[in-house]
Amino acid sequence: MILIHSIILGIVEGVTEFLPISSTAHMDIVRTILSIPSSEFIKSFEIIIQLGAILAVAIIYFRKVFSSWKNVKNIIIAFIPTGIIGFILYKLIKVFLLGNIWVEAIAILAGGIIIILFERHQIKQNEKEDETNLESLNTRQLLTLGIAQALAVIPGVSRSGAVIISGRAIGLNRKLITEFSFLLAVPTMLAATVYDMYKSGFSFSSSEWSSIAMGFIVSFATAFVVIKWLIEYVKKHTFMVFGWYRIVLGILLILALFFHIL
Repeated sequence: MILIHSIILGIVEGVTEFLPISSTAHMDIVRTILSIPSSEFIKSFEIIIQLGAILAVAIIYFRKVFSSWKNVKNIIIAFIPTGIIGFILYKLIKVFLLGNIWVEAIAILAGGIIIILFERHQIKQNEKEDETNLESLNTRQLLTLGIAQALAVIPGVSRSGAVIISGRAIGLNRKLITEFSFLLAVPTMLAATVYDMYKSGFSFSSSEWSSIAMGFIVSFATAFVVIKWLIEYVKKHTFMVFGWYRIVLGILLILALFFHIL
């Protein structure tokens, strides 16, 4: 992997991590287009640079989260299902799922259809969103969100998308659940990165560490901008556009794979 590849993948990660379109799938797609072969290092690279994007969340929301122990506790409770499922399925995820474009294409398409159907249902219902805040989320709601996030062990599902849709389904307002999807990513990606580096034995070459550092920095800077934009966007818009984007992308990927273009 050359330096420009690290920069491009860092930008892709930073842009897509918090949008309901799957950052892992997009990095794999771009990696395939750039003719970067899948390897244990590349899989670790994709996991680790996601922590760069997550660091942007930690900085932006540091005061809000640590203003109350209840906020911290709620994030930890919601993380538990994801942590358990991710730990149990780590080998399956890294060996068989990461880098599998077919799995990602189907998941992207299915996720897009679900978003469209869900948003249309919400519009028809015209239901009033509640004013729940982070502190007032109860254990049932937190575990529901944690289980939903665990679905993102399947590449292409989108961690943020799963959390946002499940949160909206149980009546949480759009801004709150979007922000909570950001916050829940912090322990999730921190744990994933630490565990992956432990399993890999930190056995990266100096050039590989340089690639990781560059991807990390670029994903952080890009995500910092995207987070602030997305919070303003969700105040006035639905996620319909992301649903249609996923459907179009999923169909194009399936066609490209079927005709051996990718």
